[in-house]
Amino acid sequence: MKIDLKKEDKKLTIKLDGKLDTNTSPELDSKMSELEGMEEVIIDMKDLDYISSAGLRVLLSMQKVMNKQGKMTIINVCENVMDIFEVTGFSDILDIEE
Repeated sequence: MKIDLKKEDKKLTIKLDGKLDTNTSPELDSKMSELEGMEEVIIDMKDLDYISSAGLRVLLSMQKVMNKQGKMTIINVCENVMDIFEVTGFSDILDIEE
């Protein structure tokens, strides 16, 4: 998986490419410190093909951090990942723009 971070003042854009699973979720989890001081986080999933429960756990942790300091939005979700969000109930927890 590839993770690209782009900071603009208090806005952070995280672009994910590949699969967010048991093997790759620790890499995203290690970026949690980047959320410090951010008021807006955008997670671009245009090139994310798959997400596992381990990936969902990292997103939930990020959402909890951002609930205290700002807003987190997920954009460009493919159909496969959206199905997983809906089945798990994450579509009700996360702010997802289609």
